[in-house]
Amino acid sequence: MKVMFAGFAAIFIIAVAADFVLDEIGFAAAERQSGPSVRLGDAY
Repeated sequence: MKVMFAGFAAIFIIAVAADFVLDEIGFAAAERQSGPSVRLGDAY
C-alpha cells in the first residue's frame, strides 16, 4: 500500500513540475496554437 501511495505522489509531483516547466519555456497550448494576430496576456 505504501508503494502505491508513493507512486501516486510521484505522478502528482511530476505532473505539477511538468506543467510549470512547460509554461515557463513557452510550450503552453495557448501559445503553441495561436497565430501572430492573437494577443495573449493582454488582460485589462
